[in-house]
Amino acid sequence: MNKAHWDIFCQVIDNYGDIGVCWRLARQLAAEYPVKVRLWVDELAALKQIWPETQLQSQQYLEQVEVCVWSENFPAEVKPADVVIEAFACELPTTYLAAMQVKAQPSVWLNLEYLSAEDWVEGCHKMLSMHPSTGMNKTFFFPGFTEKTGGILREKTLLEHRAAFQGDYSKQDAFFSQLGLDQVNQRTKETLLVSLFAYENTAVASLIHTWQQSKTPVMCLVPFGKILTSLNPLLNKPLEVGQAQQIGALTLIAIPFVSQQEYDHLLWACDLNFIRGEDSFVRAQWAAKPMVWHIYPQDEDYHMVKLNAFLAHYLAKTEPMLQSALSNLWQVWNQGGDVSEHWQTCLKLWPQWQRQSQSWCKQLSQQNDLSSQLFDFCQKRATEKG
Repeated sequence: MNKAHWDIFCQVIDNYGDIGVCWRLARQLAAEYPVKVRLWVDELAALKQIWPETQLQSQQYLEQVEVCVWSENFPAEVKPADVVIEAFACELPTTYLAAMQVKAQPSVWLNLEYLSAEDWVEGCHKMLSMHPSTGMNKTFFFPGFTEKTGGILREKTLLEHRAAFQGDYSKQDAFFSQLGLDQVNQRTKETLLVSLFAYENTAVASLIHTWQQSKTPVMCLVPFGKILTSLNPLLNKPLEVGQAQQIGALTLIAIPFVSQQEYDHLLWACDLNFIRGEDSFVRAQWAAKPMVWHIYPQDEDYHMVKLNAFLAHYLAKTEPMLQSALSNLWQVWNQGGDVSEHWQTCLKLWPQWQRQSQSWCKQLSQQNDLSSQLFDFCQKRATEKG
């Protein structure tokens, strides 16, 4: 049987969330389903950051995925795929769209939307929209956290691999050694190991102050990125990649920007993960560890609406005391306020927080994942058109 061809178009708007999601999706589809995947991306440098094997060339094969540069002068001879995915409302090249119009067997055309926990998403998932000039139909596909949405990305063996890694301390030690972080392997059993991946945030000042005065030693791993802009002014000297600074009970270590696979391992190995955006947000949930999300800031504080929508799902089955503590911590963290009191409250509820993280992961795993839902939907549509 001939494999269906899928094209995924990705425009890197800001940071690495867009390409992070698209690359994970492309890899999973190519590895687990009978499809040929071609990923069009306008910034290869962004892909190279999260997948170092990437070469800065116009066309290449990585992990069974054909990766092509999406340039302004899009090749007119490119034939549209059987399935066409616009990631996050990026607009298809005009020549590609024109070729879709005259294609004998119409493509299944999807707009893969940003992840959201808002209630309205369920009503818009799989909604059809007719293109104003071509008359072709496009389907809106919404990832989400309920059975009435498209789910979130989860490879078939992800949870199995995570459990094996978290249950084997030698694997964790080897991982940190490979990153040049032998100091992490020498930490005491009482030390709280934290990863801190966030946008610029004034709330980090209160967090650092609280940690340095903590009765529990804290070791904080900071992947190279935007949060260092907020962090460095608080230190005696700027934190450079590979360097560590001790401030009271807190040890800060700046680590390199790691690949997607390494980042999964980092999330699995840490006790607590501060994450941001969409891709790391999803992966932290599969780590089944306590987490604090820094959502991408939007005008008029609309991001807080999205944050609270997620918290309503995330904390729905949580005991009231922990529910209040986590909600306060997340909200103040995202508003750049003083998190000291809220952190102390959450720390007192640490065992409950751990159980809640595991329960949420288990609950999510009962749902069909995004890739399987996309594949099943497109198979059904192709059969209907055939």
